[in-house]
Amino acid sequence: MAVEVTDATFEEVVLKSDKPVMVDFWAAWCGPCRMVAPILEELHKNYEGKAVIAKVDVDANQKYAAQYGVRNIPTVLVFKNGEVVEKQVGVAPKAVYEQKINAHL
Repeated sequence: MAVEVTDATFEEVVLKSDKPVMVDFWAAWCGPCRMVAPILEELHKNYEGKAVIAKVDVDANQKYAAQYGVRNIPTVLVFKNGEVVEKQVGVAPKAVYEQKINAHL
């Protein structure tokens, strides 16, 4: 399962990671978010040890969603060395997410 990240753990898990981190900003009530979730679960298995796949519930954890300008969900950001290097807003095919993470491995 993708790593659940909170405002309290975001810096340690995402910003200080030595691997690329794909972060899904989502909410339980969001229909499109439920479409992205199984794709990211697959990526979590496929990229284990190479990249971190994480998710942030924006209803419970608003600090970093606000800091990175997340206005619509789902928004998926890829971080490398603590910086945002990729962004995908809305639902996309699995290949799009794979391309975004592969570009930074």
